[in-house]
Amino acid sequence: MYFNKKNNFYHGIMFHHFHDQKRHIKSQGSISAKQFERLIKLIGPDKFLTPYDFMDKCQNKALKKNDLCLTFDDSLKCQFDIAVPVMKKLNLKSFFFVSSSIFTNNADKLELYRFFRHKYYKTMDLFYNNFFIKVEKLFPKMNLRFFFNEKRNLISNLRKKHPMYSKNDILFRIVRDRMLKRKQYDLIMHKMFIEKNFDFKKKLKNLYLREKEIKQLDKDGHMIGLHSHSHPNLIEKLNFKNQLKEYKLNKAILEKLLKKKIYSMSHPSGSYNSQTLKILKKLGIIIGFKQIMIKDRNMKKINNTNFEIARANHSEIIRRHRII
Repeated sequence: MYFNKKNNFYHGIMFHHFHDQKRHIKSQGSISAKQFERLIKLIGPDKFLTPYDFMDKCQNKALKKNDLCLTFDDSLKCQFDIAVPVMKKLNLKSFFFVSSSIFTNNADKLELYRFFRHKYYKTMDLFYNNFFIKVEKLFPKMNLRFFFNEKRNLISNLRKKHPMYSKNDILFRIVRDRMLKRKQYDLIMHKMFIEKNFDFKKKLKNLYLREKEIKQLDKDGHMIGLHSHSHPNLIEKLNFKNQLKEYKLNKAILEKLLKKKIYSMSHPSGSYNSQTLKILKKLGIIIGFKQIMIKDRNMKKINNTNFEIARANHSEIIRRHRII
């Protein structure tokens, strides 16, 4: 990839959030259309394969070190509004990995919660402090100081692995993903919604891609792939049966919508285990993507398996090359 001439480490770039001056707010890690275009031109538009060519070369073990692809996670409307026009201008196609709960009455609220903490709090630390207070108030038996002390090695490792995150970013994610159950996290967030008079149902309609937009992406030559049904923060913590349910339902909903087979996926939050890989093979998936940090240099090869295609977060590239 672009980070070094030999490209010993990456084949994909991962994108999530985009902002503009109209509908989509600037948030932690988000980029503008101008930054997106500059990043692509810096690397070279000719370096990016279509998702179908990329999958074919991967399947036939014909990927070259300079073969790249663009990938988008989490089914976000901002990607369609901001990134897609840039790709159309540059004649590029990409992977879009979709969590299918957005098409049900019980949509995953991961991105809704993210929007809330950026829109309704002046700083992330104000949100985090309020969140931690709510945890101990609503669940008195949870001692955060003791919990953080118990997880100090994990905290240290995550801070080294994710230098773009503040200490509070890391602490919040550990509490959310490793301390709280999903229902407990939802309860805390809804209490905070009430305090800020946030109408989350109205926002949900404008946050995620709609069915017609998914169909348009497919029609235009982009590839739609799996990203689990409900986007668990740590899918590796689920047993085989529940992991299978997540991906089987995700696949069924998307295939019904598009009237075609789904062959690609990305691991939500980079979380998976050996059971996940067995499930993907069982479901007929051909390729899957995982996030690798730019500074990782301990890999024996770029991709351990076709379900672990290495990709880098766009924010690392933006920061490294100071794209503004």
